[in-house]
Amino acid sequence: MAKTNQLEKIRNIGIIAHIDAGKTTVTERILFYTGRTHKLGEVHDGQAVMDYLAQEQERGITITSAATTCLWKGHDIHIIDTPGHVDFTIEVERSLRVLDGVVVVFCAVGGVEPQSETVWHQADKYRIPRIAFINKMDRTGADFHGTIQQMKEKLGTDPLLLQLPFGNEADFKGIIDLVQNELVIWHEDTLGITFSAEPIPEDKRDEAAQYRELLLEKIVEHDDMLLEEYLSGESIAPDKIRRVIRNLTLQTKVTPVLCGTALKNKGVQPVLDGVIDYLPSPLDIPPVVGINPLNGQKEEMPCNEKAPFSAFAFKILSDEEKRKLTFLRIYSGKIPAGAEIYNITKQKTERIARIFRMHSNKRERLKEAKAGDIVAVVGLKNTITGNTLCDRENPVILEPIDFYRPVMSIAIEPKTRSDLEKLENALSRLVDEDPTFNVKYDEDSDQTVISGMGELHLEVLVTRLLQDFNVNVNVGKPQVVYRETITRVVEVEEVFDKEIADARNYARVKLRLEPLKRGKGIDFVNALPEGIVPLDFIGSIQDGTREGLLSGIIVGYPLVDVKATLIDGSYREGASTEMAFKVAASMAVKEGCRKAGSILLEPIMSVDVVVPENFLGEVIGDINSRRGKVGKITPKGKVSILKVLVPLKEMFGYSTSLRSASQGRGTFSMQFSHYDHAD
Repeated sequence: MAKTNQLEKIRNIGIIAHIDAGKTTVTERILFYTGRTHKLGEVHDGQAVMDYLAQEQERGITITSAATTCLWKGHDIHIIDTPGHVDFTIEVERSLRVLDGVVVVFCAVGGVEPQSETVWHQADKYRIPRIAFINKMDRTGADFHGTIQQMKEKLGTDPLLLQLPFGNEADFKGIIDLVQNELVIWHEDTLGITFSAEPIPEDKRDEAAQYRELLLEKIVEHDDMLLEEYLSGESIAPDKIRRVIRNLTLQTKVTPVLCGTALKNKGVQPVLDGVIDYLPSPLDIPPVVGINPLNGQKEEMPCNEKAPFSAFAFKILSDEEKRKLTFLRIYSGKIPAGAEIYNITKQKTERIARIFRMHSNKRERLKEAKAGDIVAVVGLKNTITGNTLCDRENPVILEPIDFYRPVMSIAIEPKTRSDLEKLENALSRLVDEDPTFNVKYDEDSDQTVISGMGELHLEVLVTRLLQDFNVNVNVGKPQVVYRETITRVVEVEEVFDKEIADARNYARVKLRLEPLKRGKGIDFVNALPEGIVPLDFIGSIQDGTREGLLSGIIVGYPLVDVKATLIDGSYREGASTEMAFKVAASMAVKEGCRKAGSILLEPIMSVDVVVPENFLGEVIGDINSRRGKVGKITPKGKVSILKVLVPLKEMFGYSTSLRSASQGRGTFSMQFSHYDHAD
């Protein structure tokens, strides 16, 4: 059995943030200061250890999440460094699904940027404890307290200041530690490996005392013993302060805030200390809850080696030799290399050939994996992202991952016949790796259509086809992925009555179709009184209904925001079949859509544009010409931040237009907002 103190010394954490906030630079410093690496790898030089893909090194951005492990003060820290670009949000989502805590990195200049909000709310969904690191304090325009205010306003969190910056912008020297009540200065000649703790300078003592008082006032109200010491005027020991902060952080009541500049090697060691002091071990989080498929009851899987085995597959990756690596979070039990496990999702037995602990794209072979571990394994042929692996005698299904819908597509075709087979194999592997990547064959155009989360996402995937899989393809222009819906309520009845293979197949189905509000998806309701149609056929009717909604009548895009209610039907003993009811339901949906006023929906993007004030008018004019709607303009220093909604169709080539309209000084980021009526 795993000893409790071993699990207490494990931290499974992620680094998340908006693109270019400095996540990977923070991770590189963590690896350097923990001795995991022996030189600093810089993102801008294409030498970051965690950005190991050729495209990541060329583009200077993180595309896929990468895992590593390091040791700090006797604790094993398992880290997942995630992308910050909106096109790769699924990498954040599936990482957060298996992590216990996260470090959220904010840019002191940009503050709480759009993708910062997205990843924060993703962490909210899984109730993950967080600490915040305000990075780039050395940059011109750095605003520590402004970022704190944005955290309150935009994220609805309660920031708990544990540090104050000592100096600002080019004069940033170190931090004032409010817990230890001292000044910490990093030594530049040692690349920040060494630092010194000094008394707080006299001109900063009043400010430090004020913020330390605020810190103490906030935490003592949650601890009676500490409150008694505080009211009696006693000096409170830092260890006691950290204990209460840890409890509040684990309950997600506060977010401890640290600051520094990772690129200039200042402030990273306190982040490591914060991970140890404030973020949870596997024992600090509630046991994962799954569903027992035999009885439908909820079951807790305690983080214990002696408990039945359970694990969650959260990522699939092809290594350099094109072998399939499956990343697992082990929640309970243990599993040795060579053992057989049961994929309860696919209902297939799998065999683990080898187990690895990953360090970016390098690996360390393990004999076994235990509760609390995050590992990669080779040998799982049928397992994909979101599958649960367990002990066959103790089946359990864990909560799946919510995947995002693609909003953009392009057509591709192999250049030669020899590329055709390679293309099919490569696309199959990419689909396994990326749940937001879809592939569909268009019979009308005789082309393969691939869909993803945006231009960059598709560009990266096509480059991987060319470079990683050596497939030569012709590529079409990006196309928007539309949806269809209906505008009015209709009732429609269809009868399927045919003789197939000398057997009669009969079914009658009557459905009511009605539009739902945007974003509500598909809803099927069985309103039949008991006995009208046997329950055995209701599932087939539901399947046929959903199948009919997969292809609309305008252009053939899937329908969304539709409620289908089964209101009547009939069957014939000995003649009715599941197939007949499925076909009748699908026919009813198609006929209903013809009568219900189908319309086309287009993806609307939420766009944040940052532009100098003197170019504001021209930029707004350009947005208006793209059918954009300006929601809010927020002045910030010499620039303005525009929050706008623009149809994705109109955003092709916008980066070039924005550069032209702002003399290259404007920037923007966008993410999917919702579908709306296409003009």
